[in-house]
Amino acid sequence: MAALRRKFGEDYQVVNTNRGATFSSAPVKKKRQRFVEKNGRCNVQHGNLGGETSRYLSDLFTTLVDLKWRWNLLIFILTYTIAWLVMASMWWIIAYIRGDLNHGHDASYTPCVANVYNFPSAFLFFIETEATIGYGYRYITEKCPEGIILFLFQSLLGSIVDAFLIGCMFIKMSQPKKRAETLMFSQDAVISQRDGKLCLMFRVGNLRNSHMVSAQIRCKLIKTACH
Repeated sequence: MAALRRKFGEDYQVVNTNRGATFSSAPVKKKRQRFVEKNGRCNVQHGNLGGETSRYLSDLFTTLVDLKWRWNLLIFILTYTIAWLVMASMWWIIAYIRGDLNHGHDASYTPCVANVYNFPSAFLFFIETEATIGYGYRYITEKCPEGIILFLFQSLLGSIVDAFLIGCMFIKMSQPKKRAETLMFSQDAVISQRDGKLCLMFRVGNLRNSHMVSAQIRCKLIKTACH
């Protein structure tokens, strides 16, 4: 019976093939949810603590790092998209207030940003400036102090957003969360006496050729209360 369990698992039926014998089946055991998964993830979650949202937002950087990849990519794309649209709108508003949109092809007129005629051209100017592409076709003139101030603000804001989001993605990619997939634990644990004390022992194997330095193992023992 023990050999059958090791080979086929707990969910199997035992059938008596002798003639004249009645068919019997062993009760199928229900699969219980594990407190700790085999990869080390704990399934016990704390709830109803109060003020959880404010605590997570107070450490926003760590919260973003701990999010799943799909949410990280969504926040990454939305943040850059919204920032690009807002800054491009500000360049378009400056051109609209100054009346540069009405003198787009006037050679005698000096606009705030040369060759910005509409919102798409203002968006392209922002992308060229933010990504330091600098094609040379669109540029700020010296007769636009508000444009110079907006350019400085854009440079500072872009550096902060890049440092925050790229740093978050880099730290998330460098976390060895999948490292446990190549660690194998022995199927059975034994209790044996070591140094005069009973010890619970099991084996851990590393499938990779790389060595693990200063590795630490934490174990949790869950047992029913004795009455």
